[in-house]
Amino acid sequence: MQDVSIIFNYFPALSQQQQQQFSMLKNLYVEWNEKINVISRKDVDNIYVNHVLHSLGLAKVISFNKGAEIMDVGTGGGFPGIPLSILFPEAQFYLVDSIGKKITVVKEVAAALELKNVFAEQIRAEQVKRKFDFVVSRAVTRMKEFYSWTHKNVKTKSFHSLENGILYLKGGDLDEEMQELKRPYGEYALSDYFKEEFFETKKVIYVPV
Repeated sequence: MQDVSIIFNYFPALSQQQQQQFSMLKNLYVEWNEKINVISRKDVDNIYVNHVLHSLGLAKVISFNKGAEIMDVGTGGGFPGIPLSILFPEAQFYLVDSIGKKITVVKEVAAALELKNVFAEQIRAEQVKRKFDFVVSRAVTRMKEFYSWTHKNVKTKSFHSLENGILYLKGGDLDEEMQELKRPYGEYALSDYFKEEFFETKKVIYVPV
């Protein structure tokens, strides 16, 4: 059983509003998960490490600037998009999933948290026409396939410490998968930032587009 203090420990500069929003997450997801299963039942107790902190691993790699536009593909119940939208209130987040009931949960959670920077839509990534500074996701498919779906959605002009591209949360040995892509990429071990056992094999993969 974990509580929200683990988030405050790793992100000590949160405002009072952000602390309150992160504190509300567990009860919101427990409540919604009983109606629509978006997180495995056994995982709900571990939501702050396995879902919220995991999502915020992206924030250890990049800090999204004011006005940044980010698309979260295959967001499920809102990860990594919802935690990132709390942490970066001046960036805009577009959360997409092909399953309507998952988007229902995202919309309800965003409304309860009064997140004005979240827009959620039931749509397949391949159908999205808009362009963004970054595309983020938590391991929805192999990177080669993901890149083929989403590289068209990345803006050419960058204004961050990293060039615009894809930021992907993945686990395990990714050498073979990344060789399929045949593109340069960066790899960041989340165990360098978080000490919990869950992060031992977890990584952020960055592919500039």
